[in-house]
Amino acid sequence: MQLNRRQFFQICAAGAGSTSLAMLGFSTSDAVAEVRAFKLLRATETRSTCPYCSVGCGLLIYGLGDSSKNAEATVIHIEGDPDHPVNRGTLCPKGAGLLDFVQSKDRLKYPEYRAPGSLEWQRITWDTAFSRIASLMKADRDKNFIAKNDKGETVNRWISTGFLAASASSNETGYLTQKIARSLGMLAFDNQARV
Repeated sequence: MQLNRRQFFQICAAGAGSTSLAMLGFSTSDAVAEVRAFKLLRATETRSTCPYCSVGCGLLIYGLGDSSKNAEATVIHIEGDPDHPVNRGTLCPKGAGLLDFVQSKDRLKYPEYRAPGSLEWQRITWDTAFSRIASLMKADRDKNFIAKNDKGETVNRWISTGFLAASASSNETGYLTQKIARSLGMLAFDNQARV
């Protein structure tokens, strides 16, 4: 695009004039706020925590539809929670893009299992997934549990399995997670914040 000197000054004057009008009160911010309020008027608000990093920012998730009313429930808007003490309504770029994450057609919504040597993933139920995890953990703990060390002292260790906890959980959830992992004898216990 080729601009001569006169066209350049015309564009600059138009830009300065339009921003001056906005500063004088001729802004569309009130109209935008009304459109946003109208858009979310029928939506259901749900408070949640951002799943990405260990900061634990608060979210407000707005959804429309209800399966009991024959309308598919869908998330229509996600924003930062202004009442949350961590982020006070702000979101990082990843958090601001959560709507795309939630509505992605590639998002995994159910457990899947791939048999050893297979190239195919098969969908399984949540009960099957939890039962499989529990049975594999029990088998590994039974095989590798160390009750006493070489000196004959009771140590009750399970060193072949570790536990990775979520850092956006509450204090109470973190306390219970720590108690469960330690009661099983796990020594390798870490938090998402350090990963």
